[in-house]
Amino acid sequence: MTIALRRIDDITQVTCVGAGTIGGGWAAYFLSRGLSVKVWDPSPDAPEKLERLIDNAWPALEALGLQPGANKTNWSVHTDLAEALAGSGFVQESAPEVLDMKQDLLADIARLADADAVISSSTSGYSMTDMAQKAQDKSRLVVGHPFNPPYLIPLVEVVGGEETAPEAVDWAAEWFDAIGKSVIKMDREVPGFIANRLQEALWREALHMVNEGEATVEQIDLSITDGPGLRWPLQGPMLTFHLAGGEGGMAHMLDHFGPSLLSPWTRLTAPELTDRLRDMVVEGSNEEIDARTFNELVQARDASIIAVRQAIQDIRATYPGGRERGAAAAAAGAAQALLGSPNDTQEDE
Repeated sequence: MTIALRRIDDITQVTCVGAGTIGGGWAAYFLSRGLSVKVWDPSPDAPEKLERLIDNAWPALEALGLQPGANKTNWSVHTDLAEALAGSGFVQESAPEVLDMKQDLLADIARLADADAVISSSTSGYSMTDMAQKAQDKSRLVVGHPFNPPYLIPLVEVVGGEETAPEAVDWAAEWFDAIGKSVIKMDREVPGFIANRLQEALWREALHMVNEGEATVEQIDLSITDGPGLRWPLQGPMLTFHLAGGEGGMAHMLDHFGPSLLSPWTRLTAPELTDRLRDMVVEGSNEEIDARTFNELVQARDASIIAVRQAIQDIRATYPGGRERGAAAAAAGAAQALLGSPNDTQEDE
């Protein structure tokens, strides 16, 4: 059965359900794309928190480049869900990661939203098949899994549930691409999706190392930021290992180092989060932070992400070896169109 969805080019207003860190980050990003944003959040302090989040995010979005018509004040907060959904051609749900809550909320959104609107969830681990259980119409429900902060990290993983219409998944992937996101349209539902599963494996091993006294929190962070993390932004872990195989590539890497996969280097099951381990991780984090405030850390993180994104886009546009994500993006001048240089005032395409 074919479903009728609104043309992407016709969408001028979107709705964010939830105004927390992720929902508010989405709202800031949508505003930077020149869209009008309606936000549903029943918390009395939601407007104040959202305004503060958008104000903090806006300098980074300006550095990346704003779309024509972008206005950081073009938003409203509603406590009535139907009112918040009315007229929007796209909905991004970012409620807390509680399955019953998401099931009820998505069922209500599917019932109240415009009939031609696609409804996306920011869930970090639930499948849409599970979340859509209570919805009468499941055809327009998709996962659009972002990474925090969604106004800066370009990745969005898109996947539908068992009863999601293929047209809705395709539409969502095209929509996120059209607003400047880097999209992975997944072939099937996978618990935790792709990036979270990889991130979680690293996190589990880090917790084991702290728990066993093998490394401190600061040593673990430094081992990534000044080690493999420097290689991953451009080529990722798989292509990194391909290069580690020399001219023989991945085949040589697997043949030569494959036996080490059986070595007891890692423990991929999570350690028990005892009070002792919790306190060790919290204490280590506080020591690494030292006297820096939360806002100072956020500003440094945002500046770092912007610099890395700009540098990587320039490399992808200049070097053939940097075009592993598609020559078309580089040929279209992705560095200039998406980001520009730090002194470039050209608006984002």
